[in-house]
Amino acid sequence: MKPFELSISEAANLISKKELSPVELVNSVLDRVEEVDSNIGAYALLTADQARKDAKLAEQKVLDGNPLGALHGIPFALKDLIDVDGLPTSASSRVQEGHVAQSSATVTQWLQEAGGILTGKTHTHEFAFGLTTPQTGNPWHFDHTPGGSSGGSAAAVAYGGALAAIGTDTGGSIRVPAALCGVVGLKPTRGLVPLQGILPLAKSLDTVGPITRTVGDAALMLEVITGGSKAYAAALGASSQELSGIKLGVPINYFYDQLDSEIEQALHNLQKSLADTGIELVEISVPLTETIMPSQWGIMLAEAARVHYENIRSKPDHFGEDVRLLVETGSLLPAQDYLMAKEAQARLQKGWPSMFEHVDALIVPTVPTVAARRDQDVFDWPNGIQEPVVEAYVRLNAGANLTGIPAITVPIGMHSTGLPLAAQFIGPNHSEMLLLRIGKAAESLTGGAKPLAQNAQIS
Repeated sequence: MKPFELSISEAANLISKKELSPVELVNSVLDRVEEVDSNIGAYALLTADQARKDAKLAEQKVLDGNPLGALHGIPFALKDLIDVDGLPTSASSRVQEGHVAQSSATVTQWLQEAGGILTGKTHTHEFAFGLTTPQTGNPWHFDHTPGGSSGGSAAAVAYGGALAAIGTDTGGSIRVPAALCGVVGLKPTRGLVPLQGILPLAKSLDTVGPITRTVGDAALMLEVITGGSKAYAAALGASSQELSGIKLGVPINYFYDQLDSEIEQALHNLQKSLADTGIELVEISVPLTETIMPSQWGIMLAEAARVHYENIRSKPDHFGEDVRLLVETGSLLPAQDYLMAKEAQARLQKGWPSMFEHVDALIVPTVPTVAARRDQDVFDWPNGIQEPVVEAYVRLNAGANLTGIPAITVPIGMHSTGLPLAAQFIGPNHSEMLLLRIGKAAESLTGGAKPLAQNAQIS
């Protein structure tokens, strides 16, 4: 196994034992980027020279016997909405030309203080306003999308161009690309991870979280980006794998509608396997699902238009056509429509906690089908319905953003097309540890996705 194929926990253990040098690890990751990223396009900016310098300093600390942080020598990437002092924050947009951050985001500071080594900034769908990341290809099949908007982050982790990455999630933008690229993506409870120094999309929906190869690594990253307030990784590692008594809700409405048959079967098989561990499966009706999409669009369009109020007037030709149209639409949205969307959001925030009085978490699909082709605009369902790609990817994820609750996506195998399959677990506020435990069990039971580092297909 090459160093870039290691999980964070594996690499950190070897570094602490002086069996792996941070220099060797960082060079392995950067070599992997050089090997494949010209085809995949995950990185917007590669900070190779600085990463190598930081790796030498990290190596010296190990040799000197100095205390090591949780991420000492671990290469990580940041979605290019997240500020790093002295580096541009491009948001993958010409609107940001000439911008250089004057300070680092809080999450950037905490990652570097924990010993993490920044390898660069990854592409996003422009200003995170989309679910495809058009600059980037899916490492499993290059002519398919990696998802978005954190597509560059998910692709980089999936092919070995970083051991972890940070993304943002406003309507599924961590979970969708993680699912489509066969990695783990965690959207924490809103407010758990600070948003300071991160370009917003819709401020009342935005969340920041980790994208990793394993659930254990997601726990470790979550611990760091919450300021070490909870020892998620240590507790996950020490906790019993006993799952009996957990009530896992299986929705009888909305989440399993309009779904690829192989995803449905994979989830059914996983449900049976989880039941064998002692988890109780409970059929449940999810309330107010008819309000999810109108509320999501009503809030996201209006709040994004506010964020870009000046730029859409002074630099309209600097936006990509799709994002410009969305921002202009938001600018024309009547105030009453936004207020109605916020009222619907408030009903969801009141109604969904009552659901979790009966179950501890939900098991649902992350996406209704696998990664679309990069030139694909709609999905054609067997019943004759055409669904826009963006709508399909948002509809199973937006509920967690509207209510602010946490959710995790975990790879659970492979589709017959050779693209990854995923399951999503959603829980009430601050249930991250429970979701990590269930996600770890799912990972163990299914084996996740195949090791992408050895099986990437570049077409």
